[in-house]
Amino acid sequence: MKWTSDDPFYDTEKIADSPRFAMSANYKAIEPSEKAKPLETNYKREQLAQITTAEAHGGSRERSVPFGQTLQKGVADQTEGPLQDHRIVAYYGNPHSVHMGILGEHSPEDFMDKLMEQTRAYSELDPKRPAIPAIELITTIAQRTPGDKGLYVNSTPAADIEKYAKLAEENHALIFLDVQLGRDSVMNQVKALEKYLKRPNIHLAIDTEFHVKQGQVPGENLGHVDGKDIQEAIEYVSRLADENGLPDKVVVVHQFAEKIISSKSAIHAAKNVEVVLNSDGFGAPSLKTSGYHLLVQKQPIQYGGFKLFFKNDKPLMTPKEVLALDPAPAFINYQ
Repeated sequence: MKWTSDDPFYDTEKIADSPRFAMSANYKAIEPSEKAKPLETNYKREQLAQITTAEAHGGSRERSVPFGQTLQKGVADQTEGPLQDHRIVAYYGNPHSVHMGILGEHSPEDFMDKLMEQTRAYSELDPKRPAIPAIELITTIAQRTPGDKGLYVNSTPAADIEKYAKLAEENHALIFLDVQLGRDSVMNQVKALEKYLKRPNIHLAIDTEFHVKQGQVPGENLGHVDGKDIQEAIEYVSRLADENGLPDKVVVVHQFAEKIISSKSAIHAAKNVEVVLNSDGFGAPSLKTSGYHLLVQKQPIQYGGFKLFFKNDKPLMTPKEVLALDPAPAFINYQ
């Protein structure tokens, strides 16, 4: 069975029960214009020299990878996933809150227009790696009250997930379902999304800072996740892709402080999954870039991600500044 964008919105349960099939990924990168120039030519010679020095650490004046490269040093990508040849640009949030990101500040149509414009900026800057638009929808929202199950989370209604999944599909975009965990386990949250993860354009994001233990409250206590639990989720998503004939998946892992993830060395890419370590946290550019160096460059997993905050980053870094990072982020999300 081959699914295409011309088919009606499909029944995932029927597809999953059908004989072996193969789905195609329904996404399209925003292609650069004919005027777009190679990435390095968008920087002056002096800027490139300064970038090399500024991005070098440990006494070396060399970058960990060549300028513009997204795959981290010493790791490989054996998948056919979107990050092989592309970059992903995502807008983050939940439709029920203007405080959780840009997604909740605009109508779906205006939101998508803004996302496309932002994505195009990265395609123009780095035409060899056209950017794919993506929606990062918070599906499990951490909260400071226990809720019915005492898990300190609130679930986004299924109707909203369907609405934004369809919006992504209609615009040839990807969608990442983001889980904030609360007191629930990583695997419980991921398994709850299984029917969505069986769709070709739906991927996973894990917000580690909100995972708390008994006696702790999200937002009051800094969360913690064991890297082995994250890897279990990655392997689970990889099996879903393999068993259901899905295009290779992307799993994004959010982190803004070193102590949030223990056993980080246990996290790695899988047969059918590309893994992004997304450097989270807001602040001045110097603070954000040092966090990226510590969490991404110095602790390589596979691809680096970089999160920007429209209202809390002072000033907001430009795409040129973002792509000068070492390695160049393969996943860039805006809140």
